[in-house]
Amino acid sequence: MHNSQHLIDPYSFTHLLHGIALYGIVWLLLGSKTTPATRAVMVIATEAVWEVFENTSFVIERYREATISLDYYGDSVLNSLADIVACVGGVVVAMTVPIWASTTVFIVVEVALLIWIRDSFLLNILMLALPLDAIKDWQMGGIN
Repeated sequence: MHNSQHLIDPYSFTHLLHGIALYGIVWLLLGSKTTPATRAVMVIATEAVWEVFENTSFVIERYREATISLDYYGDSVLNSLADIVACVGGVVVAMTVPIWASTTVFIVVEVALLIWIRDSFLLNILMLALPLDAIKDWQMGGIN
């Protein structure tokens, strides 16, 4: 996707959600065994590893075959760095607001992305793991 060559793009918002979701998962799994700072570092390290893995031939080809990202060629270095910064933003949200507020932000961003670009964090996971033609057709506006 041409989007992934810019500093930020609509998918930058999914990386904000990575930060919220991953922080929540680490908190659920490790709870009081770790400090908030340790959880944050774990999430940011995970995001950095994902950014490297996301730009491998394996993942790029998977995006092309299973999602609407037919012309995806990977992220630029600047886009990957901005995605990590967006994830940090999600971590900050998760660390500083109540759980209900983080959940609300997550849901609002997901719905906004579905309306705006016909894609979202959770839909992206679904389509990578279990591509559904009906969803791909909807994402393409029925042009498939």
